[in-house]
Amino acid sequence: MKLDGKTALVTGGGGAIGGAQARLFATEGAAVCVADLFLDKAETVAADVAAHGGRALAVSLDVRLAEAWTAAVATAEHEFGPISILCNNAGANFRVGFDEQTEEMWNILIGTILTGSFLGTKAVVPSMRRGGGGVIVNLGSLASIRPGGGSPGYAAGKMGLLGLTRSTALSYATDRIRCVLISPGHVDTPFIRANNPYSPNTEETSIDNPDNFERRRAATPLGRLQTPEDIARAFLFVVSDDAAMITGSMLTVDGGAAL
Repeated sequence: MKLDGKTALVTGGGGAIGGAQARLFATEGAAVCVADLFLDKAETVAADVAAHGGRALAVSLDVRLAEAWTAAVATAEHEFGPISILCNNAGANFRVGFDEQTEEMWNILIGTILTGSFLGTKAVVPSMRRGGGGVIVNLGSLASIRPGGGSPGYAAGKMGLLGLTRSTALSYATDRIRCVLISPGHVDTPFIRANNPYSPNTEETSIDNPDNFERRRAATPLGRLQTPEDIARAFLFVVSDDAAMITGSMLTVDGGAAL
């Protein structure tokens, strides 16, 4: 029970990666606030946690809005006590280049990936101080390492998390608040399979296309795509006392894809 007595707020908690974190954290003793833009998805994960004996609640959260963060943190703290873990998973992507990426797309990407993580950090720090410390984990990407030429908003957001993570780590170390960036590689989730408003995919981009799946698999030296559970286990390590002296760092969980 590595997280016994802890309270975790997990954004993108209704998705594959965030949902895997919520379920794993609960099995390790944490009470989990499952936060997502789509409340029905958050409720599904929270209900699953509860069905397996864990403690969870679902909240609606648009990470781009400071007032939404204030409400989510207040709800979680009222129900479970001071927040000790924040996982900033909420993300978006529009897989088009500079010429095709619009200002609206850019604002959604930067607002969700970077501004959302900034606002979340500011929202939870007072609660973490009341609890005597905590851990903030930002979700990076291969784009945090080598962004390439596609989707400038996604590249800027994920690279920006490097600076945000280091600034957060240094700013709050004396409050016993750590901050770490975890950067996955190719993770088999609906984010790169499905066609949805925050991450549109077509035959050209979806890994439902066997050619696209094989291209990503072949780019991963360990021979398979990551699973949400692979990423959740890395998050568990980082938020546990096993990583007590790790802050301001980036942990890459990519099967070697960035090499």
